[in-house]
Amino acid sequence: MDVLALDQQLCFALYKASRALTSVYRPALAELDLTYPQYLVMLALWERDGREVRDLGRELELDTGTLSPLLRRLERGRLVRRERQAADERRVAVHLTAAGAALRERAIAVPLLPASRSGLTAGETAELRSTLDRLTRTVHRAA
Repeated sequence: MDVLALDQQLCFALYKASRALTSVYRPALAELDLTYPQYLVMLALWERDGREVRDLGRELELDTGTLSPLLRRLERGRLVRRERQAADERRVAVHLTAAGAALRERAIAVPLLPASRSGLTAGETAELRSTLDRLTRTVHRAA
């Protein structure tokens, strides 16, 4: 076995899988006028509205240089609004607008797409997600 063979690289297998899965989402997200990263922000806000920017960044593992332009575009699309905290103006909370909250209903079928296209059972999907979460935690701890 050649350890430098492309097909032996875990990173390449993850990269290909990520691109394939993201391509499954793309047409549905286009109908919602969202990019995949914007969709992730919306998922986090639909789960819990009014998050601080730094908390969103931490949860989504995005730095502020990446997250700020995403939020700006969502704000221009009138899906979210950013609000400085009165007690500490350095802190900014992100809130859904009425349009952003309403978009949730149109997005309800999006998470079902990967299951229908992956060929994995619900159990296999849960196991894969668990394995990937464990991989991520382990790599972060080692870094």
